[in-house]
Amino acid sequence: MTVNKGLLSLVENTPNFSNQALENAVNTLKIGWVQKSFELDSAIASNTVLTTSQKNDLKDDINNVTHLNLGRVLGDLVRHSATIIDGTIIPLENDGDQGATLLQILQNVQSVQSLVPELYGVSASDKSRAVNDHLGTLNNMFITTEDSSAPVFTSLSESINFIVDSNLATETALETAYDNLKDFINSVVADSTDFQQTLDTFSTAVATAHTNFNNALGSEPYLTHRNNLLAQREKINVQVALENSNLTTLNTYIDTLSDYISYTSLAEDETLRKLMSTVAQDSNWQTYFNDYETNQANLNPIYTTDTDSDKSAVIDQVLADSGLPDVTDSTDFDAVASKAKRDSRIDTTNFDRFSAEQIIEKSCVQLGITTANRTISALSGSLLRNMNQHDRDTIARQLDLNESADTIS
Repeated sequence: MTVNKGLLSLVENTPNFSNQALENAVNTLKIGWVQKSFELDSAIASNTVLTTSQKNDLKDDINNVTHLNLGRVLGDLVRHSATIIDGTIIPLENDGDQGATLLQILQNVQSVQSLVPELYGVSASDKSRAVNDHLGTLNNMFITTEDSSAPVFTSLSESINFIVDSNLATETALETAYDNLKDFINSVVADSTDFQQTLDTFSTAVATAHTNFNNALGSEPYLTHRNNLLAQREKINVQVALENSNLTTLNTYIDTLSDYISYTSLAEDETLRKLMSTVAQDSNWQTYFNDYETNQANLNPIYTTDTDSDKSAVIDQVLADSGLPDVTDSTDFDAVASKAKRDSRIDTTNFDRFSAEQIIEKSCVQLGITTANRTISALSGSLLRNMNQHDRDTIARQLDLNESADTIS
C-alpha cells in the first residue's frame, strides 16, 4: 500500500538525483598530494586537445605507483557514479536506442532481488547481485559499515592526513610535479612534436616523484599507512569493477532469468513438457521436465516444514488429521487384524477365512516379527507397534519427498 502522506509534495517536485553525496565524501580526502592528484586527473579528463590515445598513455605513464595516484582512483569513482545517475553505464543495444534512466536501473535491480531467490534459492547477495553490488558507490558504502571495521573513506582519511601532516619533502616534490604537468596540460592549444616531448618530460617527472615518495613511505611509521592506501584503493577498484560488470550486463541478466522462469512455466502443459524434454540436449533440462510430474505430485503444503526439528510435529499433525493411529489398544484383536488387512505390505489373500488371531500371526510372519513361543497378546502388541510406526514412516517419506521437490537444486 502506498504511503499517501507527503505524496503530493513528492509529485510536485523533481528529485534532482545526483552523486553529490559521494562527491562530498571524496572532497574530505582531497588534501595534500591527493588534492593535487585529483586536480591533475580532472585536467586530463576535461582537456580537449589531447587525443583519447594520448590521455590513456599519459594516465598509464603516471600510474606507476597506483596506491599513491589516488586522484585517478577518486576521479574514476566519481565518473563511474555519474554514469549510473545519467544511465549511460547501460550500453545501447542498437543505434538510435534511447538510453536507460536511473529509474529503469533501480527497477531492474529490484527485479533481480526477487528473481535470484526464485530461481537459485539463495539471496541475491550470494550471487553478488544485491543492491549494493550494483549501486553501493551511490549508497554511501564507503563511508558506512555494517560491522566494527572502519569505513573505506574513514580509513583512507586517517592515512592521508597522517602522511600529509608529516611534511615529507618527497610529498612536496610530488605536488610540484603534479602542478607542473597540470599547468602544461591546461596551457596547450595544439598537438605537435614539441608538445609530445614536453608532455613526456612532465609525466616522467610525476612518475619519478611517485617512486621517491613511495620509497620515503617504506618504513614505519609510514609503512603501515602506505599499506593501508593500497588496501583501501583495492576495495574501491573492486567495487567499481563489480558495479560496472553487474550494470553493463543487467538487462541481459534479467532477460536470462526471466527466460528460465518462462521455460519452467511450460512444464505445466503435458505436451509442451514432453517436447522440452525431447528438444533439450542438456541432461539436467531433460531430468527437470521428465521428472516434473512426479515431483509436482510430491508437493503438498501440509508437509512443508521450516526446520528438521519441526518434522516430528508435522508427522503428528498429519497422522491426527488422517485419523491415525486408528488403533491404539493391542488387546482389541479384531481392530488390530482389521488394520493389518489395510497394510499395503501384507498379502491379505484368504484373510477372510482366518480368525483375527490367525490374521495377526500370519501378518507377523510376513513382516518378520518373531512368533515362536509368544502369546497372541504379545504378537498383537508387536504387530500394532510395527504398523503404527509404518504409518509414521510413510508420512516421513512423503514429507521428505515434498521437501526434495520443493528444494531448488
